[in-house]
Amino acid sequence: MATVSCERCCQKTENPQFRQLDEFIALQESGRNALIPVLHKAQEIFGFLPPDVQQHVADALGIQASEVLGVVTFYHYFTMQPRGRHTVNVCLGTACYVRGAKKVMEALCHELGVKMGETTPDRRFSLTAQRCFGACGLAPVVMVNEDVHGRVTPKKIASILAKYE
Repeated sequence: MATVSCERCCQKTENPQFRQLDEFIALQESGRNALIPVLHKAQEIFGFLPPDVQQHVADALGIQASEVLGVVTFYHYFTMQPRGRHTVNVCLGTACYVRGAKKVMEALCHELGVKMGETTPDRRFSLTAQRCFGACGLAPVVMVNEDVHGRVTPKKIASILAKYE
């Protein structure tokens, strides 16, 4: 197990988020078998998995930090960047793309002031894309969190986002 400086260790034990994570880890078996559930819990607690959280998980499970990083970067669900309170996900599947999803995406980028895959500075919105939502009859489709918005046009973007302000 890696040696952690007292200053770094003490700061983490005073942090309620690290204490909550440690309580969860204590209920798990040690080693790599617990890694995925622990990472899910850590992301639930912190909202993302920055390097200090990854190192903490590695130390607590007695594994290498490189193993933790490998899992975090392999699985799409995990993120090392903060996400917004609301995830705006644009369908870029064939039906949506043919019906104007590219223009919808451009309008979202302009309205939010971010590029695809980024989060607004106020951490209100994260902008992502997916290949198909299975709602082709409503194309183009935008999902905000779990809410499906169909037949979206660039002109509708501002009113859709306003519902999540």
